[in-house]
Amino acid sequence: MQEDALLLNASWVDYTLVAIYFLFVLGIGWAAKSKVSSSIDFFLSGRSLPAWVTGLAFISANLGAVEIVGMSANGVQYGFETMHYFWIGAIPAMVFLGIVMMPFYYGSKVRSVPEFMRRRFGNGAHLVNALSFALAQLLIAGINLLLLAKVVNSLLGWPLWVTLVIAAVIVLSYITLGGLSAAIYNEVLQFFVIIAALLPLTLIGLHSVGGWSGLKEKVADPSHFSAWPGTEISGFDHPIVSAIGLVFGLGFVLSFGYWTTNFVEVQRSMAADSLSSARKTPIIGAFPKMFVPFIVVIPGMIAGATVTPLMDGSAEPNDAMLYLMRDLLPNGLLGIALAGLLAAFMAGMAANISAFNTVFSYDLWQTYMVKDREDDYYTRVGRLATIGATVIAVFTALLASNFGNVMDYLQTLFGFFNAPLFATFILGMFWKRMTPTAGWAGLVAGTGSAIVYWAIATFSAVEAGLFNLPGQGTAFVAASLAFVVDILVSIVVSLVTKPKPDEELVGFVKSVTPKENLTDSTEDGLPWYRRTVPLGVLCLVLVVFLNIIFI
Repeated sequence: MQEDALLLNASWVDYTLVAIYFLFVLGIGWAAKSKVSSSIDFFLSGRSLPAWVTGLAFISANLGAVEIVGMSANGVQYGFETMHYFWIGAIPAMVFLGIVMMPFYYGSKVRSVPEFMRRRFGNGAHLVNALSFALAQLLIAGINLLLLAKVVNSLLGWPLWVTLVIAAVIVLSYITLGGLSAAIYNEVLQFFVIIAALLPLTLIGLHSVGGWSGLKEKVADPSHFSAWPGTEISGFDHPIVSAIGLVFGLGFVLSFGYWTTNFVEVQRSMAADSLSSARKTPIIGAFPKMFVPFIVVIPGMIAGATVTPLMDGSAEPNDAMLYLMRDLLPNGLLGIALAGLLAAFMAGMAANISAFNTVFSYDLWQTYMVKDREDDYYTRVGRLATIGATVIAVFTALLASNFGNVMDYLQTLFGFFNAPLFATFILGMFWKRMTPTAGWAGLVAGTGSAIVYWAIATFSAVEAGLFNLPGQGTAFVAASLAFVVDILVSIVVSLVTKPKPDEELVGFVKSVTPKENLTDSTEDGLPWYRRTVPLGVLCLVLVVFLNIIFI
């Protein structure tokens, strides 16, 4: 059986290293508990953390199942075309979030992204956004939980349902104890543990195939060493159409939709101790983000070229990392690698759960169910929401198990929820005429159009054109459709409904917000490497350079 093939030859050394890691994780949760004295402490770390902490947490929160399993699976299937998810599909949007959007989020003192929607557009758009975000987090948390359980299953050979429950309890423990601070400080620890796990695996893997030239000889498809034009991953055969599809569908709609409006990421910036720190948070995270694919995608390529079950199709691409660990790592390093994988999946799931409990407590429970209660009451609600979300994630993990490549699942979800949300945000932030009615109408129309397109493409007998795209082309088209429909509907509805007066839009729309509200004078006179804009420009220059090297 495949499960037996994946059993790892772990020794007491490996078990000890994993156990020590878990003790550190739970210890951080217990230590953070003493700092939780209000709901802001629990949900936003009291807005007190320095930029380097929130910056590493920002990238670690994303360095979960998507990066480790999803991107290594893409490495098996598409090779260097996967780099687009990092260089086109992340860095520009992260820089835009830091320079342009964080002044609005942080300066308005909102507690969540849906709360920003409520204050800009009213309850209609707020409720749509809060409900769709909460649902998405429960589904995505299931991915991280499933893959965390698979690692434990491979280590111990326990049944999947047992490992699902154990993995859920570990994450639940430290989030319930210490709230967002426990999640963030664990994410910083997890970042270094993940790097310590994946870097040796990559180097040993390259050595085993004879270095870079040896890998090129073993990978059957030479196009796997070129990022452009990316026809396999886009689903478009024509190279120019493929490049346009990647830049617009992935690089603009999906990427900006995810990085600029996803509260899982924005929450880390909101926990920063100043506007300057909040703006630098995603940009600090962007530097390691652009180099992470080298220790995620390359192991997937090595596994795809050397692991027999992957080569003959009897194993799923999602299992590439585990097979490589089984075949290459000695005891001791195996324990570090297991701790790294566990760290990655816990970071991802904890980020989903901590964002969910904030939105549920503030945006759903406090706003629509039980108003005007004492602060401690909402902290208790947050802890109960954490427990409920973790239980539900056990069941959504079983749903995620039906996808061979989790990136297909995730890109579909992002197309449904993030793409139309970004359209609403960006239009409402730069066009004061956009009305509250347009806010919720655009969201509903955009999400609905993406779901309808996906359903036709997935379940109908249509076998031509845009309804039969290989790779992740269907997700790209669904996201682009959602974005365009949202914009068009929002414009039409805005022209026939009444906008808010200018005084209610200060801090939420650029044209009516004083410039001093959107800048941080504390950066004046600092050297360039401590200022937001120069750091962002440096990120963009580096990512252009990387694209040129691997064109």
